[in-house]
This record gives sequence, structure tokens and C-alpha cells, in this order.
Amino acid sequence: MLLPMNDMQLLRYSRHILLDEIGIEGQQRLLQSRALIIGAGGLGSPAALYLGTAGVGQITLVDDDEVDLTNLQRQIAHAQDRIGSPKVESAAIAMRAINPDLNIHTVKARADAALLAQLVSQADVVLDCSDNFATRQAVNRACVQQAKPLVAGAAIGFDGQISVYDRRQTGAPCYACLFPPDTAMEEARCATMGVFAPLVGIIGCMQAAEALKLLLGMPDSLAGRLQILDARRMEWSEIRAQQDPQCSVCGPNADHGSHISTE
Repeated sequence: MLLPMNDMQLLRYSRHILLDEIGIEGQQRLLQSRALIIGAGGLGSPAALYLGTAGVGQITLVDDDEVDLTNLQRQIAHAQDRIGSPKVESAAIAMRAINPDLNIHTVKARADAALLAQLVSQADVVLDCSDNFATRQAVNRACVQQAKPLVAGAAIGFDGQISVYDRRQTGAPCYACLFPPDTAMEEARCATMGVFAPLVGIIGCMQAAEALKLLLGMPDSLAGRLQILDARRMEWSEIRAQQDPQCSVCGPNADHGSHISTE
């Protein structure tokens, strides 16, 4: 049952309520929804802020890192006076500064198999805002096992990508269908490669938008569509994909064990 909103909530979310696609009922759904965000850095910052301003009822942030001076070029949820603080706590402060009524659960830990199994099962949507291939694979496996929709983004240099992996949809791929776990991936990190500051904002905001659409039950998500941005030219390209029947994670012969590692 959807709970009624109070006068303050009706005013705060009035610009959402005016949208035919959302309305009062849609906003009530958001207020009772649960989002899990893995990573509170460049992508996680705008994603968390926008889910917070939109009124998502419970937001869980997972990150094991602390705020560093080099983060402040792009990680907009953090501030100079919070250098050295856990990123999850810093992001929560920024979110509550905009919307003090938020229910935020912070987890300062690396997202390993046991933690993901617990947290993904409690979420309505998962946002992968991490920065490494192993964690992306671990999050994807947990989402497949729990049948939860995943909004995954990535950004390095001037190149970004985003897609939705929703195995509730027939024929939709998971992350591993496009990027098999056994593929030899050369890790590209911001610390060594650099990243264009607004790029993470663009991708992170899109992740928030796709997550909200999923929570609202809106059609036409990015499931089955990988969008790639070349920010040098501000040019988008799109790759359409279907489930790989040989996928080791979501295929019929998949190994459904829980031997997930983020290392």
C-alpha cells in the first residue's frame, strides 16, 4: 500500500508530481523504494545526490575509500573540509544538506560476495558506480542471482558508457554477456589515466535517471542498449545486445555459486 505524503513532501516533490509519467502515485512509489549505490566517487556522487533530491526512500551507499584532495576535481558530493572522511559519510552529509528527510544507510567496506548478497537482496535497483572490472563483475553476478535491475556506468579520460542490465526482461543481457568475466581487461584508473571532470557527472546523472525510471516502472530503459559517449566530440554511439546463451553468469549453464571476489 502506498503511503500518503505530507504537505512538505507535496511541495518538495511538486515538480515531479506535475509530470504525467510520475504524478502523486509515482512519487509515493519513489518514497517507498530502495536503491543500492556501489561507489561514492565520481559516478556515485551525482547519482546519489539526484536519487536523494528525487526522494528515493532508502539509499544505501557502499565504498571503502576516504575523501582525497585529488577527488575534488570531479566528485561533487565531497568537500575540502571533509578530506580524510569516509566517502560514504561525506556523500551522506551532502545528500542530507539538500534533503534532510532521507533514510541513508552507509557501508564503509569493499563490496565482497557476502555483502553484495545481503545488500542486493534488499534493494529495488542497484547502481554500479565502481571503478574496476572485478567489482563490476561481482555486482552483476549478485544482481543476476537476485533478479534485480542493474544500472552500470563507467568513465575514464573522455570516454563514458552506460547501460541497464535487467534480467527480468526476456532476452535482455547481463553485464557479463557484453564483458565476459574471463576476458583479459587492461584496467584504466583515473589515478593514472585521468578523467574529464564533467564526464562522470554526465554518466552519473544518467544512471540516476535510469534508476528512477526503473523504480517508477516506466518503459524504454537502456536494457539491451549500451550507450557510449566520446566527450571530445560530445558524440554518442549505441550498441544493441541480447543475452549470450553461453554466458557464464546468466546463461542456462551458468555457475550460480557465490564465489564472488572484488580483488
